[in-house]
Amino acid sequence: MPLSIDEQVTLLMQGTEYGDAQVQRAMAEELRERLGLAARERRPLRIYCGYDPTTADLHLGHTVTMRKLRQFQDLGHQAIFLIGDYTARVGDPSDKDKLRPQLSQAQIEANGRTYAEQAYRILDRERTEVRHNSEWLSTLTFAEMIRLASNFTLQQFVTRDNFRLRWERGDAVYLHETFYAVMQGYDAYSLQADVQVGGSEQLFNILTAARKVMEYLGARPNVGVLTGILPGTDGVVRMSKSLGNHIPLLAGADDMYGKVMSLPDTAMPVYMRLLSRWSPGEIQRLEADLAGGGVHPRDVKMSLAREVVSIFHGEASAELAEDAFRRVFQQSDLPESMTEMVVEGSPRLVDWMAENGLARSRSEARRLIEQGGVKLDGAGVGDTDVTLDLTHDAVLQVGKRRFVRLTRIAR
Repeated sequence: MPLSIDEQVTLLMQGTEYGDAQVQRAMAEELRERLGLAARERRPLRIYCGYDPTTADLHLGHTVTMRKLRQFQDLGHQAIFLIGDYTARVGDPSDKDKLRPQLSQAQIEANGRTYAEQAYRILDRERTEVRHNSEWLSTLTFAEMIRLASNFTLQQFVTRDNFRLRWERGDAVYLHETFYAVMQGYDAYSLQADVQVGGSEQLFNILTAARKVMEYLGARPNVGVLTGILPGTDGVVRMSKSLGNHIPLLAGADDMYGKVMSLPDTAMPVYMRLLSRWSPGEIQRLEADLAGGGVHPRDVKMSLAREVVSIFHGEASAELAEDAFRRVFQQSDLPESMTEMVVEGSPRLVDWMAENGLARSRSEARRLIEQGGVKLDGAGVGDTDVTLDLTHDAVLQVGKRRFVRLTRIAR
């Protein structure tokens, strides 16, 4: 049975964050109007999200906005997957308090080639339009850029938190960084977008810059749907490969399942809202059951892990991953007795293994990790720079037969 307009708005606004309840209500109302207009005109809305190819490998944090695009697709709308091959030359400063490194054109092109194929793990290929913003930004004249820039003041940029922090520290804020928001606004206009999806750090770019540029150029401003930020496996800090708290999009089913199971219980609600295909009603019931003690957090987490793995690997692989996890961590495959060791602070894993006799040297520890021979709570450790930043007791497996129970002591 098709969802009503109100039910669609509830679904599409699930997991959104604007930092202001009034702004969120305004965007929900605009979205309701736009959905109603599309229904009357019998046309799909054009929904876009841009992805700058700054790295080759995506993680689950990158997929939050893709999940939102897929929700629109499932309701019959057209998703535009925009590869920001031109904006990547500037680098979005929105979520950084330091200058982003500028990539070479060769790096941008190499990374961009991998993005769409990875995205099709979530998006419906038949309802996805892949575009590159070099199509229009590369032909934008200097005179046109001056006219677009005349809609903004320097104060609007230097008072943004990310720029203000750098300014107060005495760090350089470069002029080219202010171009980014204007360029993103021109993207929205060029794509004739009805809705623009982005993370909550994109508030200025989407709700101020894009809407202002579109209105200046005579187009109806697009609706901004801003998703929350997915924390990493520590449950606190934004998921990031550089911090070692990420779950790679290309991780194997067993590895992905184990990493979701390693999440602290407090992170489950945000993961359910941002990553799962569950309806708002289903999530509300699970949260109520958790709060009231009606279900065990472990059982909900296993359902969540299976849901996440099934999205990227299919139901059959998710079932096998769950069976493997049960065998190792809930049945006899986990040794009855294990050496217990204390982890103080947040040491780098390769250093800690070498210092505590789990590897003969740092080189051997690194080699074991690279070969997939090290697991933490059943999840393969694929990053040699990862730190043992434990939030709870954990089981470290080195090789096939060596298991160590780790206990954390904060420094």
